[in-house]
Amino acid sequence: MTSFNSDNPASIVSVTDRTLKIELPQAATALHFLGDSAGFVGVEDSVSFAAVSGEVSTHDIHGGGILCTVSDGKRIVTGGDDGKLVTVDASGATETIATDAKRRWIDNVALHPDGAIAWSAGKTAFVRPTKGDEKTLDVASTVGGLAFAPKGLRLAVAHYNGVTLWFPNMAAKPEVLEWKGSHLGVTFSDDNKFLVTTMHEAALHGWRLADNRHMRMTGYPSRVRSMAWTADGKHLATSGADTVIVWPFVTKDGPMGKEPAMLAPLKAKVTCVACHPKSDILAAGYSNGMVLMVRMQDGAEILVRRDDDAPVSALGWNAKGSLLGFASENGDAGLLPL
Repeated sequence: MTSFNSDNPASIVSVTDRTLKIELPQAATALHFLGDSAGFVGVEDSVSFAAVSGEVSTHDIHGGGILCTVSDGKRIVTGGDDGKLVTVDASGATETIATDAKRRWIDNVALHPDGAIAWSAGKTAFVRPTKGDEKTLDVASTVGGLAFAPKGLRLAVAHYNGVTLWFPNMAAKPEVLEWKGSHLGVTFSDDNKFLVTTMHEAALHGWRLADNRHMRMTGYPSRVRSMAWTADGKHLATSGADTVIVWPFVTKDGPMGKEPAMLAPLKAKVTCVACHPKSDILAAGYSNGMVLMVRMQDGAEILVRRDDDAPVSALGWNAKGSLLGFASENGDAGLLPL
């Protein structure tokens, strides 16, 4: 993969005239598709579902700020500063599935493919399996992020100075992967061979799980707030720079000793990345409001949204890869049928 210059939007193929404008009641912080219905998670209180027809329905699910969200394609699960964990489906049907006993903020949530759910409040991580009793784990500092491994009921709990790997259904002591600093977002590679965290500093950190060997991924000018695996699971795209930084995980050593690819450079920071679910295509949102689609093989770009100085805050594809959705901090949103 090579780097292409997109500083001259006029020279890029544009599909902005095919993009359907969506009117949201507030800015969105995340986007999840339930089928072809785009669920825009608001900054507080509500989730809005938008159809390709342009129809929007908004549903109140929290009494305050929405702090975290995740989806399995059938439901959206959110945690809020009201201490509640809530699920909502495309029809707007909601259910409060947990309320923190101390009314602490629910600030991280994760879903397992088998339906198990994990969430955190303060220093405590909770797991509710599909069968059996709810389990809890206390770590040394506030939980920064959660992720289930793709195989087996194993949960990664990111926190200060590392990540704890926990099998909730086993009595064995959790394993701690140590690295100094504050670890926030966390993700497993699809083949379960690597674990990567975003950090409070401008860097990623990773471990090769076979031997816990460290992988330092540095050089970012700002903190990485968005990362996404490609459809084949062999590359990890990230925000945090004025290009999309794409790390290779093709060999057993992952990105160790390798330089990342740099795609779609702009005179603006990448704020969101989302990889197409079936093809080697990614979408990138920028701090100036622009949204680009990028073909990873050669870096070819398509303009989806022009710049308007409102940073892109949410980006996502439906499962078929036939719809791309986006939203920005000023409340503007759109859907692009492909």
